[in-house]
Amino acid sequence: MRQELKNIKLAVNREKELPVKAGKKKGGKNKNRGKKGRRGKDKDLTADRTIESLYKELVEEGLLVQTLKVNLSDYIGEYSYLGATLRRVSIEPMPSLLDVRQLITLYGVLPLGSAEVHQHAPLVKSLLLAGPSGVGKKMLVHAICSETGANLFNLSAENIAGKYPGKNGLQMMIHVVLKVARQLQPSVVWIGDTEKTFYKRVPNAERVNEPKRLKKHLPKILKLLKPDDRVLIVGTTRRPFDAEIQSFCRVYQKIILVPRPDYASRYVLWQQIIQRHGGVITSALNISCLAKVTDGFTQGHIVRVVRSVLTDRRLRQQQQKPLIAMEFMGALSTMDPIYQEEEDSFKNWYAKTPMGKKRALAMMGGNTGTAKDKGQKKGKKEKKEKKKKK
Repeated sequence: MRQELKNIKLAVNREKELPVKAGKKKGGKNKNRGKKGRRGKDKDLTADRTIESLYKELVEEGLLVQTLKVNLSDYIGEYSYLGATLRRVSIEPMPSLLDVRQLITLYGVLPLGSAEVHQHAPLVKSLLLAGPSGVGKKMLVHAICSETGANLFNLSAENIAGKYPGKNGLQMMIHVVLKVARQLQPSVVWIGDTEKTFYKRVPNAERVNEPKRLKKHLPKILKLLKPDDRVLIVGTTRRPFDAEIQSFCRVYQKIILVPRPDYASRYVLWQQIIQRHGGVITSALNISCLAKVTDGFTQGHIVRVVRSVLTDRRLRQQQQKPLIAMEFMGALSTMDPIYQEEEDSFKNWYAKTPMGKKRALAMMGGNTGTAKDKGQKKGKKEKKEKKKKK
């Protein structure tokens, strides 16, 4: 009965969007019959098909993708121990990598992995991961699916380009994805480079792909998701400032900024990634030096450097020739770091979002009208003083 109710709501919403043709106005009876017939047909667009066939279709179209076997613990990092000190001097620090991992567990892993937690926890239907390229946003999406056993649907603008063309095709795609995601929950609907779906202005080179196809439908998808549905929409973006901020924030309930690793995180990253790739850390290898030199470089940079240096031949030579920090410098010199200005642009963008504004008010003490109230009190005191003088 719940499924039928959802399908009827879908049909009603679809009929509202369809334009009324002027040349086909006939008697009231025939008109009503046509409406009833149309409603009957639109109850379930795929009523005659099994979930297995729909699942197979989505796999063949590349909309249902295989999850990489990545654990959340593989997202290496450390806490920011300077956070409290910076806040005392009115500087809001970026979240640490372990803060990001904790938030992903809170909003993604626990509600999707446990039906009981999902029932009692605050309902989060959508999540946005924003940060520069190479900081592990895609890895976190796959980690959510690996930890919870969730299906991963890829509705990125580049992935759906040319698939299910036309308005009816788009409605069919959304219907099939939602139907399979609900039936085989938990599910994650991933929208990579989600700023393209909300472009302020579509670049000429990308107009052929119609990147904004899903823009009007995403709020409707969120409304269709019920509290019982363990389905999470996760967007990832490296350029959120290219999107219309109002429509962007209407879709995504929670925003997590994924930063560059700080010194403590870089130290742990170098140490663990070298060891995972077969490297042996000795007193000849100065990890602290590598962590200091790579300020601005991301996790992706460090992984690529370690892979390029620790070849099979180099691993066999470690007993006679221990690893040193200079060996990693050559590969690093060919890469461009993430500069402080780019990270600041993410902080400035976040400050303009509703979540950022609420956080700023909370940091100030939680009173939305503190400055106004002070001004009003001063004005009242001045008026009282003038009256006393008179």
